[in-house]
Amino acid sequence: MPVRRRRSTALAAAVATAAALGATALATAGATTASAAEVPLSGYELTWGIKQSYRTYVATYAQGSFTPSAGATQAAGNGAFTFVDGAGSYDSTGHTLALAFKGGLKIESKAHGFEIALSDIKFDSKDAEITADVTRNGTTTDDVPLATVTVTRDMKEMATTLTEEAADVFGSASYANAAGDPLTVVQTTPPTSEPPASGSPSPTGEPSPSTGPSDPETSPSPTGSPSASASPTGSAAPSTGPSPSASATEPATKGDIVDGRLGWGVKESFRSYVVGTVAHGKISASGGATQATGNGAFTFVKATGTYDTDAGSLSAAFEGAVNFKGHETNGTYALDLTLSDLHVSLDGGAGELTADVTSLGKKTEDVVLADLKAPSAGLTAEGDVITVDDVTATLTEAGAGAFSGYYQAGAVLDPVALSVALSDDADLPEDGGSGSTGGSGSTGGTGTTGGTGGTGSVSGGVTGSTTGGITGGLAATGSDVPVAALGTAAAVAVAAGAGVVVAMRRRRTAQ
Repeated sequence: MPVRRRRSTALAAAVATAAALGATALATAGATTASAAEVPLSGYELTWGIKQSYRTYVATYAQGSFTPSAGATQAAGNGAFTFVDGAGSYDSTGHTLALAFKGGLKIESKAHGFEIALSDIKFDSKDAEITADVTRNGTTTDDVPLATVTVTRDMKEMATTLTEEAADVFGSASYANAAGDPLTVVQTTPPTSEPPASGSPSPTGEPSPSTGPSDPETSPSPTGSPSASASPTGSAAPSTGPSPSASATEPATKGDIVDGRLGWGVKESFRSYVVGTVAHGKISASGGATQATGNGAFTFVKATGTYDTDAGSLSAAFEGAVNFKGHETNGTYALDLTLSDLHVSLDGGAGELTADVTSLGKKTEDVVLADLKAPSAGLTAEGDVITVDDVTATLTEAGAGAFSGYYQAGAVLDPVALSVALSDDADLPEDGGSGSTGGSGSTGGTGTTGGTGGTGSVSGGVTGSTTGGITGGLAATGSDVPVAALGTAAAVAVAAGAGVVVAMRRRRTAQ
């Protein structure tokens, strides 16, 4: 097995955590030195979502599922996972704890052909990590370190960093050293052999002032932080003990965005249609934008704009462009659509995605392609980075016009994910949130199916699109491609690339 990671800062935090958790057991009358050093713990729950963008990838692009078992559960809306009946021990000498939890999780995708099972989830504050037994291809590897943990006093919303082993398990090299979901460990069931109620730990694991040995020099403080004389090193006085708020310098609540990435695939079925057996086309990214392998989603870069975490708002423009070409005849493409200068605005969890749309050489600026809805109304900066994953994108009337009715207003587009840096030295995640990673396996050989589906969806709507849609679009762009000669699918492709005479709303000028 690889060498486990350890963090000295996490050990310091674990001192305060363990002192609070172990105070009740230390108060037991007549306890020997040996029994006090290893105090049994039980009745804990661990909640962790691995990584939000990974859950999105599995449930959408990979067309997969998560199946908890043996008492484990998943929160609604493809949320985090909770493992139960955590039991273990508290080391009062080293002021650390180790817990193992019941419950398993199966992750599978028939589309991409993978199946992963996680079990025997463990949290160790000394090693500052979370491990699991991992089963793949019928082989189980015990105690695989999935993430390192920044241990805090109350053990709630602890920051996690995915390991190289996790990147291998979950199939994306970009996950190595990337931020994972926060981890929470709480005691939900009081221990079976507990002292009188006055000495019981609070729900946060902090003892009451009366908890602890009779010797005042070794009694924990009411806040759960050990006094200097109670620490093996004599240095953990309450005034210097770590706390969640002291782990990093708080960033400014508003200011300028200095960098960022946007992950978005536009719409998977459209990408499949373009490169499939109907349009026989191609997709290219430029200007710094990239496309994930397997006809995946796109990443746009170098964000600029403004943010205000108190107001829960941001406005960010991204560099890069993506071009869709299809239905080539004698070197001329009936479908030639470019999206560039993408801009995302969010305010209280709602917003818009706009882009400049160039169709058959004609450019229309600031088309509102999608209405956005984020999972949360608030914005939180961690390490001077604001990350927003799993943003729902819904096609607008203007966006439907940009595709000339190929998709109707209200259609669900690919989810949007973004990360923006608030300082020059902020470390952005490589996947830009979830879009580019999630898109890495978005089609997986479904180009033919996507193309066929595109044809089927078009056949019922081509008449309506032709009336003032295809004809008007061609007239507006000056295209001389004969509609009748293209056939139904090609005619709709012309519509998808031609008609951009749509209602516009000018982009906000907050940046």
